[in-house]
Amino acid sequence: QLLEAHWYRRQQPTTIIMALQELSPNAEIVHSQQALAVNCAAASGLSQVLASNLGPKGTLKLLVGGTLTQLKLTKDGLTLLKEMQIQHPTAALIARTATAQDEVTGDGTTSTVLVVGALLEQAQRQVAEGLHPRVLTKGYDLARDACLEYLKQIARPLPGMMVPEDKKEDDDDGDGPSVRTLEMTNLLTQVATTTLGTKLDPALVPTMASAVVQAIQTIWTGPREPMDLTRVEIMTLQQQQAKDSRFVQGLVLDHGNRHPDMPTSLKDVFILICNVSLEYEQTETQANFTYQTAEQREKLVESERTWLDERCRQIVKLKRDVCSGDNAHKQFCIVNQKGVDPLSLDMFAKEGILCLRRAKRRNMDRLVLATGGQIVLSLEDLAPEVLGEAGSVRVVSFEGADDDAKYTFVEDCPKAQSCTMLLHGPNKLTIHQIEDAVKDGLRTVKNALEDQSVVPGAGAVELALHQHLMTTTLKAAKGKHKVGIQAFANALLVIPKTLAANAGQDVQETLLQLLEESEEGQNIVGLDLDTGLPMSPSDAGVWDNVRVKRQSLYLATVLANQLLLVDEVMRAGKQMGNKGGPNPADPTAGME
Repeated sequence: QLLEAHWYRRQQPTTIIMALQELSPNAEIVHSQQALAVNCAAASGLSQVLASNLGPKGTLKLLVGGTLTQLKLTKDGLTLLKEMQIQHPTAALIARTATAQDEVTGDGTTSTVLVVGALLEQAQRQVAEGLHPRVLTKGYDLARDACLEYLKQIARPLPGMMVPEDKKEDDDDGDGPSVRTLEMTNLLTQVATTTLGTKLDPALVPTMASAVVQAIQTIWTGPREPMDLTRVEIMTLQQQQAKDSRFVQGLVLDHGNRHPDMPTSLKDVFILICNVSLEYEQTETQANFTYQTAEQREKLVESERTWLDERCRQIVKLKRDVCSGDNAHKQFCIVNQKGVDPLSLDMFAKEGILCLRRAKRRNMDRLVLATGGQIVLSLEDLAPEVLGEAGSVRVVSFEGADDDAKYTFVEDCPKAQSCTMLLHGPNKLTIHQIEDAVKDGLRTVKNALEDQSVVPGAGAVELALHQHLMTTTLKAAKGKHKVGIQAFANALLVIPKTLAANAGQDVQETLLQLLEESEEGQNIVGLDLDTGLPMSPSDAGVWDNVRVKRQSLYLATVLANQLLLVDEVMRAGKQMGNKGGPNPADPTAGME
C-alpha cells in the first residue's frame, strides 16, 4: 500500500500536466524544481540590475527611450523599475511589490528587491538539499516576526516627541511638541541627509537637506494632524546652477505684473486674495443691448465703466485704511483669480498697488495657507481681517528667460503653513534628478515625525537583526524551522555586502570585521563607506526610517514565501500571445 501511494503521488503531477495539455495543446508549463529555478533566476537578475545603485556610493543608470531625446539619468530604484520594460512574469511581480513599497513609505525600493533576491537564493540552496519549501516559509515567518519585534527595541525616539500617557489628555490644543528645537532640527537634518546622500551630488546634499527640513517644519501642525505634502510646492526652473536651489518660506507664482508702472518690489505687504471680476464680463445667456443714438451708446459704456471703477475704488479704499497710521510704511498687493482690465490696472498702479491677475487655483489655495489670509469672493466681504501678510513680494525675470516669463516671490510670511522648494538646474536631467530626490527627502522626514523614532543606517539594522536572529531567535527555535531562520539571517547581510561592494571595499573582509565588532560590542555598528571599517551610525548621523525597514522586511518575506510555494508556472490562458515570445523555462528569457 505504501508503494502504491508513493507511485500515485509521483504520477499525479504528470496526470495533471497531460490533462492540461489535452485541453490546451499550446500550454507551456514549468513545474517542480524548474519553477523554483525560474523564479530564483528572475529575482537574482533583477537584484543584480539594482544592486549597483544602492547607497551613497552607488552608480547611476542612463535610461534611453524610443528616441535619443527621451533620456533619464537616475539611481532611484522606483524610477528604474517604472521605466524598464520587464517581461519576465516573476520579475514583474517583484517590481510591482517594490513599487508598492515606495507608495507606502516613499523609500526602500532597492532594498526590498535585494532582500527578496537573497531570500530566494538562500532558499534554493536548501531546497536543493531536500528541504521542503513549506518548512522554509515557516522559518522565514518566525524570523520576520522576531525582526519586527527587535526593530522596536533598537529604534531611537525623537527628542521631545514622546508624550507621557497622563499628559496626552491635557494636550487639548493639538500642537504637541515643537519640531523647531535645535536638537530636533539637527536630527531631522541628519535623516534627510542620509536619504538625499544616496541620490544627489555630495556638494548639494547639505543645502537640500536643510531646505527639506524647513519645508516640513513649515507644514507641521502637530502629531495628531495628518501632514499634507501637497502644501509644499516644488517649482523647477531651467536657470542657473543646481547649487542655487533653495527653500522659500512662502510661495512662488509663475506669473507677474501686467502694467509697466506697477512696483516690482514690496516690503511689509498686505495681500488681498480674491476671486472677483474686475473686467468687462460677457453675459452667461445670449443678450443684446440696443441703442438708437450715439449718446445712448456712450451712456451704456460709461455706466459699465462706472461699475468697474466703483469696484476698484472699494479696494483702493481698503488699501488706504489699512496702510495708514502705524501701518503707513506697509504696502499692498492684490492676487486675483479672475481677470483685471487695463484701466483697472492703471488705477491700481497709481496707488502703488501690485496686482496679479488670472492666478492658478492651486496657487490661490496655497497662498491662503502661506499668508494667513482668506479668499474674497465678493467685494462686500472686504475687511482688514481677510488680508494676508508677507515680509516681501518681488517680481523677478530670470536672465535668459522670455520677456513674459516672470515669477512673483511671496516670501517671509510670518504665518506660513505652505512653502515652496525652488529647484534650479542647467538641464532637464539635473532638474528631474533633484526633484525626485527632494520628494523622497520630504517623505523621509515626514515618516520620521509620524513614527516619532528613527533607526541607525549604514547597514546597521541588518547587522543587528542578523546578530539577534543568530544569538537569540535561533537558540529558542526547535526543529527544521531553524534552517529557515538561519537562511533569513544570512539573507539580511545582502545590504551591508552590497554597500561594501559599491564603495569599492573588499566584501568578505569588511563583512567579517562588521560581524566581529557586532558580536564583541554592545552598540549597534554600521559600515563606514570611505574606510570600510565599522563605525557608530548614531555618532556619524546616519539614520533611516522605522516604517521603511518594517515594510521592507514584511513585503520581502511575504513575496519570497509566495514564490517559494509556486510549484508550477503555467502559460495556458486563452490569449497566448506571440508564439515567439519568451520561454518561461529559460531563466533569462524576457529580462531587459
